[in-house]
Amino acid sequence: MKNFDLRDIDAFVAVARTKNFRRAATEQGVSVSSLSQRLRDMEERLGVRLMNRTTRSVALTEAGELLLSRVGPAMTDVGAALDQVRGLRAVPSGRLRINAPPPAIDLVLAPMVAPFLAAHPRIDLEMTGDSAFVDIVAGGFDAGVRYGEHLAQDMIAVSLGAPQRYAVVASKEYVAQHGTPKHPKDLLEHSSIRTRFGSGAMLDWEFEKAGRVVKVSPPPKLIATHLGLALRAAHDGVGFWLTFEGYVRYGIKSGALVSVLDDWCPPFPGPFLYYPSRRQPPPALAAFVAFVAEWRKRERRKGKTV
Repeated sequence: MKNFDLRDIDAFVAVARTKNFRRAATEQGVSVSSLSQRLRDMEERLGVRLMNRTTRSVALTEAGELLLSRVGPAMTDVGAALDQVRGLRAVPSGRLRINAPPPAIDLVLAPMVAPFLAAHPRIDLEMTGDSAFVDIVAGGFDAGVRYGEHLAQDMIAVSLGAPQRYAVVASKEYVAQHGTPKHPKDLLEHSSIRTRFGSGAMLDWEFEKAGRVVKVSPPPKLIATHLGLALRAAHDGVGFWLTFEGYVRYGIKSGALVSVLDDWCPPFPGPFLYYPSRRQPPPALAAFVAFVAEWRKRERRKGKTV
């Protein structure tokens, strides 16, 4: 096969089936002379005549009949496979695998899932929550979600939504009993609810105001890897908790939780969907990128800053 390509085989099959060089050339989108030359070159490389041709007719030799019987069905299968792949562009299908940190899933992606799947019923979505930095290509993911400072330079990045911010909260009962911190370092005198990541790291709490950055590591009364436990503990008065504002917005609004140090918690860009730079992303991924763009437009029309 190293001396042939599919164009040789396709040209032979077209002539063999139509028994007419002019008609076959029209199907192939080439001139009669170039098609005839391609067949002569093919015969020379094979060392056998495949067809007898005159000015009026084309007839396959025994070798030509044998070749057509073997490659004809295969070329039909190849054509059908290519048509099926092209069809994926019109109707995206298949499995879409996305890796994202839990807060991005909970606060940004979760509301999109049902509408996206309803709009694309032939797509199956697999979304993996992972706070660790993952090589999405090695992990077999189509895309990942991370915040801007952790994006690789060779990736295409698409913003998923509005800026976010952290909030430091405690129950109103805890604040009434232990007081309100006025500066991040005041948290060192309070109990706290901290998170330990899968890597074993327990990150400092970082605050910023007027260009000044302060990092503190409050004494943990509770170390929780489970979000639900941390949220419940904050409501139950265990201590202060630093988390994404989206997790505690309703608790603050209801008065069950008290937010402190708001002026030390500026907004930061929301998460980005990222994927490898390539000319043709998988159809399911392309559909999701387009869906995100439309979703953001709808959110803007609703009056939300996205």
